[in-house]
Amino acid sequence: MSDVAAVGSLVEKHKQLKQEIAKVIVGQEEVVNQILLSIYSGGHALLIGVPGLAKTLMVNTIAQALGLNFKRIQFTPDLMPSDILGSEILDENRHFKFIKGPVFANIILADEINRTPPKTQAAMLEAMQERAVTVAGNHYKLSQPYFVLATQNPIEQEGTYPLPEAQLDRFMFAIHLDYPSFEEEVDVVKKTTSGFDVQVNPMFTASDIVEIQQLIRRVPVPDNVVQYAVNLVGKTRPQGNTAPEIIKNYVDWGAGPRASQNLVLAAKAHAIINGKFSPDIENIQAVAIGILRHRIIKNYKAEAEGVSEEQIIRKLF
Repeated sequence: MSDVAAVGSLVEKHKQLKQEIAKVIVGQEEVVNQILLSIYSGGHALLIGVPGLAKTLMVNTIAQALGLNFKRIQFTPDLMPSDILGSEILDENRHFKFIKGPVFANIILADEINRTPPKTQAAMLEAMQERAVTVAGNHYKLSQPYFVLATQNPIEQEGTYPLPEAQLDRFMFAIHLDYPSFEEEVDVVKKTTSGFDVQVNPMFTASDIVEIQQLIRRVPVPDNVVQYAVNLVGKTRPQGNTAPEIIKNYVDWGAGPRASQNLVLAAKAHAIINGKFSPDIENIQAVAIGILRHRIIKNYKAEAEGVSEEQIIRKLF
């Protein structure tokens, strides 16, 4: 299939995929969109939202609709790296045998990743970055595609280990979940308190997702769009020459080069699912908030005046 035909096919299948997900997930269209953009681009995402907003259900439904293998890891303060990576055991013939942990799946839900100590967080992050794990000196490749969706509960800070900035940077998107609207919540309550049962049909296979990721890499990007993305990221750095006044006043630390790479990749994916063959500046702006939100470190003045990361990013367009 030519790339042009592949784009047309993806636009159609993407619409059908969203309809399948909507059978279970009410509303949250922007959140679902950003998760799918992240998967198509081969990145990972961090979901930030209070308990009870169906984060686990959403990831499980998306995994089913994509035809991917799904595992959930509930992070706790006593979780060890071997609990997620797997460990070697002695079998009945007195030979060492490796038993794979839950990290061996296509989509991993890392539930409340900020509840576990840095040692276990680091083991998860090696799997995310290298798409491989090392156990007892042996290197094991993870099956492709590999996608981690981590959740963080913003209201509980006691007994948690917040992800350091260097590790946050490994997530392509930081996605905020808000409460549903009144009508959506009524719909949710009706569906979940009755004998309502829905079958989600898989629309893709693992190899289809890998092909989509390769297709997105082949999408051409005009120089002015790449320069706009790099310039936008450069503006977030208060020490830089291009930083506007709002950044110098409210930001301690800006985004690094990984933000520029992710902006361009996500803009390519955003362009393709909207039927365009090349991204433009509007596509960069459409994905900028989710990609820059967790890479900007605000100062005390911004906290005191209630200035959000989103307000700061919008001022840079």
